[in-house]
Amino acid sequence: MKFSRTKIIVAALAITLVAAVAVSQTVVKHHYEGMGWGGGPMGGDPFGGHMLRFFANHLDLTDAQQSQIKDILAKERPTIQPLTDQLRQSHHELRQIAESGNFDEAKVRSLAAQQSQTLTELIVQKTRIESELFQVLTPEQKTKAQELMNRHEQRFMKHMHGEPSGD
Repeated sequence: MKFSRTKIIVAALAITLVAAVAVSQTVVKHHYEGMGWGGGPMGGDPFGGHMLRFFANHLDLTDAQQSQIKDILAKERPTIQPLTDQLRQSHHELRQIAESGNFDEAKVRSLAAQQSQTLTELIVQKTRIESELFQVLTPEQKTKAQELMNRHEQRFMKHMHGEPSGD
């Protein structure tokens, strides 16, 4: 099944919100890079270029809706990019501490607190963006998007627990 950019974005938003709260540093890295938010801890475009295609392919967006969604994502990129850059930097610093063999608990706690604040802000911003995106959709499109998000979230959680996704 070919996923559109918009559908991937909706699913990535839902998965990102779950992952940011529920999973470890390594899982967050995997999630951001693999699930459509390419600007996760390792950098890149925070919207990964998938969100609009996801919506367009699976929700039968009109040209006007595609334009509105593209505008929303372009407007929000400057807000999200610094947050994903901060996560990438703190992830890098934590990895350096782990690989150095010189564990500095105070530094790790400081970086963990910083990541927590950054993830909190990222969750707030992404939820706001998701709300803006949903305002563009018709009631039928919203229902379909929610179903797709739920399905993606279930597959992601199965994957995180080592279960086959059934796809």
